[in-house]
Amino acid sequence: MTTATMTATTAPTRRVGPVAALTQTATLAWRSLVQIKHNPWELIDLGIQPIMLLLLFTYVFGGAISGSTGDYLQFALPGLLVQNALFYTLSTAVGLNTDITKGVFDRLRSLPIARTAPLSGRVVADTIKQAWAFALLVGFGMVLGFRVETSVLGVLGALALLVVVVLAMSWMSVLIGLRAANPEKVQMFAFSIMMPLTFTSSALVDPRTFPGWLRAWADLNPVTHLADAIRGLLIGGEVAAPALVALAWSAGFVVVFAPLAVRAFRGRA
Repeated sequence: MTTATMTATTAPTRRVGPVAALTQTATLAWRSLVQIKHNPWELIDLGIQPIMLLLLFTYVFGGAISGSTGDYLQFALPGLLVQNALFYTLSTAVGLNTDITKGVFDRLRSLPIARTAPLSGRVVADTIKQAWAFALLVGFGMVLGFRVETSVLGVLGALALLVVVVLAMSWMSVLIGLRAANPEKVQMFAFSIMMPLTFTSSALVDPRTFPGWLRAWADLNPVTHLADAIRGLLIGGEVAAPALVALAWSAGFVVVFAPLAVRAFRGRA
């Protein structure tokens, strides 16, 4: 007589605790960061474009806008920090779209991990890379003549505020990356949003020179408040009010775009 034995197996649960989700996010963020070891030029790419823009805006437009390149450098560098950080969120969107089209997320989906981990891991990794770009751009700006007129705490506060706000706004790029059919369309859609968003703000020029209808938008534009707060932290000026508005916008971006991105990931991955 043979006795049949049955081994009870427990199906893996889809629910993951918050601590495990954070650990998985950190692991996937490290996955993105460790790729720099095999492609160190990625860090150089983070600096080439912002440095080129800094040189072009300072020495081509600076004299016409502010009367001298030195004055414009003091005004524009904080805004270029914001612009560069927002434009780099395009890389987040392109990277996500590439992972999806290559089937990387299909493998991640088979693992018992939090649904948000692949998305938040990519966002966190790219945010860390932005800290490198921030330091590089400020350092190069100081070589050109930019001077921090506050303190080291002001610089650290500017970096922290920039990271928090851009981290929140990255969810909009994540959604674009998940919805677009291929990386080329990601760049087209995201660039079409980021370009007018940054140039119709106080990042590079004083909005008081805008027509009335455009100035009204600039006063609402989250990039304006972020640029003003960063400028205040680096060279002096009002900080609290624009920083609070920028943080409020950040909360709105997370509330609106993060759930949409997770839903799109579930349907696309």
